[in-house]
Amino acid sequence: MVTETTTAPKTSIIYPESDGQPMADNTEQFRWIVTIQGGIDALFKEDLNVFVAGDLLWYPVEGNNKLRVAPDVMVAFGRPKGKRGSYLQWQEDNIPPQVVFEVLSPGNTLTEMAKKLEFYQRYGVEEYYIYDPDRIDFGGWIRTDNQLTSIESITGWVSPRLGVRFEMAEEGLELYRPDGRKFSTYIELDTQRQLAEERAQQESERANRLAEKLRELGIDPDAM
Repeated sequence: MVTETTTAPKTSIIYPESDGQPMADNTEQFRWIVTIQGGIDALFKEDLNVFVAGDLLWYPVEGNNKLRVAPDVMVAFGRPKGKRGSYLQWQEDNIPPQVVFEVLSPGNTLTEMAKKLEFYQRYGVEEYYIYDPDRIDFGGWIRTDNQLTSIESITGWVSPRLGVRFEMAEEGLELYRPDGRKFSTYIELDTQRQLAEERAQQESERANRLAEKLRELGIDPDAM
């Protein structure tokens, strides 16, 4: 008599795509998250292997759906762009986000931020930046000898991974691309677009007036 044995199927582990927490606690925090995430995403828009996300849950260890964090902004070099419900590191060639940003709100606590620093230290983040828009306070950590250490002089600091330069002004944090252009909010970008369109329209009207004057003088501008 042959006795058959059966192996119980493994229970599928679910990795929730939401932690039930809001992306931001107030409009100022939200504005900064969107500005930083959008600016970095635009900076690397031509590089298909730089993934940039905001408020996305990152699970560093397969099999543990309790071990997770959702950085306000994360950047993963060497990972393709695309849609994700969460960042499952073991499905991403085991590459952790190398750069993360946190934008503080009044609801953040020292204990909470200390735990996040410990998390980022343990799971391979190379650059970690915190901005408090209420206190206009900015700080950062850089991985040195496998340890996240505080950046002593943050004003004028250039991110090794991003190439982004950080400056502190009276109004708050300013981020500059490698080409010197400043990160802008959507409203600022839309204003710049409108001004560019107005200048282009003015130039077109000026060219049309000049062409008309030349025709009055018997000169064909198209033949010039």
